[in-house]
Amino acid sequence: MKGLILSGGKGTRLRPLTFTSAKQLIPLANKPVLFRVIQAIRDAGIEEIGIVIAPETGAEIKSVVGDGSRWGARITYILQDEPRGLAHAVKISRDFLGDSRFVMFLGDNCIEGGIHRLIEQYAASDYNSQIVLTRVADPRQYGVAVLRPDGSIERLVEKPKDPPSDLALVGIYMFDKHVFEAVEAIQPSWRNELEITDAIQWLVTHGYRVYPYVHTGWWVDTGKREDMLEANALVLEELTPRCEGEVDARSTVDSRVTLERGARVVNSVVRGPTIIGENTQIINSYIGPFTSIDRDCMIENAEIERSIVLEGCRIEHIPARIHDSLIGRRSIITHAATKPNGYRLLLGDYSQAGLL
Repeated sequence: MKGLILSGGKGTRLRPLTFTSAKQLIPLANKPVLFRVIQAIRDAGIEEIGIVIAPETGAEIKSVVGDGSRWGARITYILQDEPRGLAHAVKISRDFLGDSRFVMFLGDNCIEGGIHRLIEQYAASDYNSQIVLTRVADPRQYGVAVLRPDGSIERLVEKPKDPPSDLALVGIYMFDKHVFEAVEAIQPSWRNELEITDAIQWLVTHGYRVYPYVHTGWWVDTGKREDMLEANALVLEELTPRCEGEVDARSTVDSRVTLERGARVVNSVVRGPTIIGENTQIINSYIGPFTSIDRDCMIENAEIERSIVLEGCRIEHIPARIHDSLIGRRSIITHAATKPNGYRLLLGDYSQAGLL
């Protein structure tokens, strides 16, 4: 079995951050979302992984991810020249996939517990396809599935005004070689894209065996700032805390905090679940729960809570608490003049902000 990760797209909902970086490389608990996806596939026993990349961000992804050896995997990169849909990504990956069964995983999705049970179930079945579903509170925001009495997929409906079920598509799919018949047969949608839901519906209509896998844990599509912060909080709660840095006698760091190598906490309070990256300095500051601060940052005389701070940032002398923020690489945030009540920030890489 092989793995296929879709890591293209422009990340428009996370701009300006994604003007300078691929959305799949934004870290959760200081680890890129894409790394978590690769690890999930590798933990399921799959060694051959293809990553579909876009021209704008492909070079960065290849540079950061490499050949896959750090995960014990072999990674092949597949260029999608423009965003033409998920089914188009399958179509152009045929040389890599061959006749193998495969799992397709959207590279910006984050799921609790991995996919090893899904892989085991699909491998032991005679299904032509299996799609991951989860129950959601508002199915109108998602593609949803309708099941037959025998549990198989009857039809898929995209963002229905009157949802026929609460079972939403998660963005993880299993296929065998028959999916290539489907992607060749379907026509582009109104978006001029080959939709994976149309390909799955084609399989259903033509009598292939398509079944669901209902995921009962949490799942987050990290396409927006609020989603990234929620996913970060959930991943932080999964961490096993460790202390490889230094904490001085005047500081309070609770048991749910991870300090990576070279991190230093001076006269500060850090409350978890939180992670402080390598060589980051926390001085005279408060770091609240559900915060990830990446490597080589300087946080001095500041308060930050439920935020993601990427590498190389400098945040100094801020008179009010920063919260619910996503701050890009090497940003500089400094004190300006008068006091506000609070800040919510979404800053692109190399941004500078003087806060009033």
